Amino acid sequence: MSTNNNISLQKPPIQGAGGAIAILGAGESGVGAAYLAQQQGYDVFVSDFGAIAPHYKEQLQGWGIRFEEKQHTESEILAAVEVIKSPGIPDKAPIIKKIKEKNIPVISEIEFAGRYTDAKIIGITGSNGKTTTTSLTHFILKNAGLNVGLAGNIGKSFAYQVATEKYDCYVLELSSFMLDDMYRFKTDIAVLLNITPDHLDRYEYKMENYVASKFRITQNQTAGDVFIYCADDPETIKGMEGRTFAAKQYPFSIEKKITTGAYLENDNIVINTPQEHFEMSINELALQGKHNIYNSMASGIVAKVLELRNDTLRESMATFKNIEHRLESVGKISGISFINDSKATNVNSTWYALESMTSDVVLILGGVDKGNDYTMLKDLVKQKVKAIVCLGKDNQRIHDAFEGDVDVIVNTSSAAEAAQTAYHLATKGDTVLLSPACASFDLFKNYEDRGNQFKAAVKEL
Repeated sequence: MSTNNNISLQKPPIQGAGGAIAILGAGESGVGAAYLAQQQGYDVFVSDFGAIAPHYKEQLQGWGIRFEEKQHTESEILAAVEVIKSPGIPDKAPIIKKIKEKNIPVISEIEFAGRYTDAKIIGITGSNGKTTTTSLTHFILKNAGLNVGLAGNIGKSFAYQVATEKYDCYVLELSSFMLDDMYRFKTDIAVLLNITPDHLDRYEYKMENYVASKFRITQNQTAGDVFIYCADDPETIKGMEGRTFAAKQYPFSIEKKITTGAYLENDNIVINTPQEHFEMSINELALQGKHNIYNSMASGIVAKVLELRNDTLRESMATFKNIEHRLESVGKISGISFINDSKATNVNSTWYALESMTSDVVLILGGVDKGNDYTMLKDLVKQKVKAIVCLGKDNQRIHDAFEGDVDVIVNTSSAAEAAQTAYHLATKGDTVLLSPACASFDLFKNYEDRGNQFKAAVKEL
């Protein structure tokens, strides 16, 4: 094996009970999987084609786990009995093709960690709202006194928690990329919020492939399990046709009355399960906006399926504070509200953000455009947006999409410039909304960096 400076050889490999495992990607999920695999007696090798963040490197060194960065040593990787890959690595990556040619199983960190826990699993997926719903569900369960972990696309890795904690249940945010590499894993409660076009480059630009990926959350479920879904979402309903579901179904809707599940009646969320009945005014919810009624319904059904007390559920749904970078209030200056929704990296997320606004908006849009179709935003932009501030290297498609809908579209090239420009375009009572509808990699490290720079810029105004 190559021993250049990019490889850290901490200890000679120990042939564990399970043989050799290769882990591709040394981010949160990969490093957590490495720790669990080592704990289970595997000979672990971690390989990242990019640079590994210093704190992850320190963890791997501290545990004596061999790793490499900025390369893939094929002789090491192809000697593994199994490969655990980061959700961010596409199947078309050359190393993945070689692994599959050798018929070495490729799985996700979630699949691997699921083998070593008998905790109850609540899995939540959807194109939009999954982080909010996962966080809200965890908050409700924790408030009710359950011994519950939070993992998946959020927080500490599931594998690391399985290795170090003893939770009775987990709430997991599951992306389609994670679900793609899950085979035997089973959720006791599966939540599918919605399906809208996203990441289609990973699915041969075929919507049906992406839909199939989302429905993997229900695979392996039995009659004792639960499937919660949105009865108002056309792609979900279309996707259910021709598929069979063993689990008990609990739909939710704001358009029609649901016998067993959740619906909206006279501005009240109503949840009915065979054992339980719950009602709460939408005006009391901490999360406002139509999309958040759906998110609250999904979390509420989980709570009632688990037979949590109504007063606990009501209190939790009234006091929950949303996660950072998702419709996060940054403060008010001169009567102008500033909201950080940097996590809105697709058009749908921005649509949801605009839909929840109750004042005139100066909208900060832009970044790396994933082939966005801005058509769905046009009506809301006409109704609510007085000016658009572009934040990206190439803003032409935003200009083309909205030049007939707003009077002012301005280009900026930093978070500070965008915040300042938006502040000058807004007047008392308006909202400055950073909801970019695009990825952040042209000007920022990631959406968190974009959101943090925006928040810092607002504080400087």
